[in-house]
Amino acid sequence: MKKHLCLLLAAASLWANISRAQTPPEVRVAYGSSQILLLAKADGSLDKALNSKVKWVQFGSGADALNFFASDAIDIANFGSSPATAGIVRQLPIEIIGISGVIATSERLLAKQGINSLKDIEGKRVGYPPNSTAQYALEAAIAIHKLDRSKITLLPLRPAEMVAAWQRGDIDAGYVWPPFAQQLEASGGHAVFATKQLQQDGYLIYNNYVVRKAFAEQYPQLVSAFLRVHQQKVEEFKRDPERAAAIVAKEVGAPVTTAVNTLGGLEYPTLAEQGTAAWLGNGTATSDSGIGRALSKTAAFLAGTGELRKRDIPASWDSAINSRYVRDAAVTAQ
Repeated sequence: MKKHLCLLLAAASLWANISRAQTPPEVRVAYGSSQILLLAKADGSLDKALNSKVKWVQFGSGADALNFFASDAIDIANFGSSPATAGIVRQLPIEIIGISGVIATSERLLAKQGINSLKDIEGKRVGYPPNSTAQYALEAAIAIHKLDRSKITLLPLRPAEMVAAWQRGDIDAGYVWPPFAQQLEASGGHAVFATKQLQQDGYLIYNNYVVRKAFAEQYPQLVSAFLRVHQQKVEEFKRDPERAAAIVAKEVGAPVTTAVNTLGGLEYPTLAEQGTAAWLGNGTATSDSGIGRALSKTAAFLAGTGELRKRDIPASWDSAINSRYVRDAAVTAQ
């Protein structure tokens, strides 16, 4: 009897250890401004899906997210493709696991009166957030439309600094996202160009979910569960955009119009779509997937601006993109 009891206690201890290994006491999720996933913050559904307490960490830019990853302060984050590419090339132990939204109209070039086309920014002062998808879009637009870059005064400014510079009259235009885009519009600005227009020229600029590799390897089922919650919240947003925007606006302390503009200015590929060659790939030929090719193009751009060294760009993105979790999430979501 005593031996049987000891065996039961040992089994119970083993099960407890396995359960603890499968579910961490806390999952640290980082986010920037308004985003779909904040619907899961508001109703606690992400905590429930992960069976763990979620610590929500807000940051100001993708560069901040990279710093959080470098200091092991977060597990999962949603931020732009440009800083994610930079972090991967710099060999941060992270990988792309999903697309949270393709940037369409949420990021755009706002200009003052007298600037009515891209060509008109020649001879003008244009602000942009450094190391961001907005900078990438601006530089791509300049190149595609064959503008004389030497005639444009490009000023790296954090979004809040851009708004202040605009109000002082230090810049004539700025490429940025909400809520800062609305602040420029409220101060007399109007849209001249939107990131969506780059898609016809083969540029895929997006926000992605990035995870610490060690976290994903230890808790793969949580990563898939995280992505399922994302899809559920996308569907919730599509059913009632105004209600969803109001909830997100409350979470970030922004006007509802800002959340409407941000959430409605993104395009949302489904989990099933993301697990194909057009996006993250199906587990083979990862570097030739849609996101693999986008990483190559983004890395080349960043090397051209001096942000990265060309020799540091890897020949393969196989270790940078992991479609396993989004494919698992798509199957279990059916």
